[in-house]
Amino acid sequence: MQITTSLLLASLLTFIINIPFGFWRSNRRRYSFSWFLAIHIPVPIIIFLRFYLDIGFHWSTYFFLVTAFFAGQYMGTFINRLRKKKV
Repeated sequence: MQITTSLLLASLLTFIINIPFGFWRSNRRRYSFSWFLAIHIPVPIIIFLRFYLDIGFHWSTYFFLVTAFFAGQYMGTFINRLRKKKV
């Protein structure tokens, strides 16, 4: 499988988009409505990126984008925890 620049760009943007949502999610009670929204609001944005960058929905792209999605969510949580420790 060849990794295209579009897929790398989509993975990077997916990661960056999910950082603020992970930050938001970490401040919410688990399984609350706002927690659910923090996880699911970025999904349509990422689907738009798939269409805009002409990546499509081939199975080989899911590994990169799902990994970037969860890594961005985790990074937002990590940043929030660092911020709380310093305050």
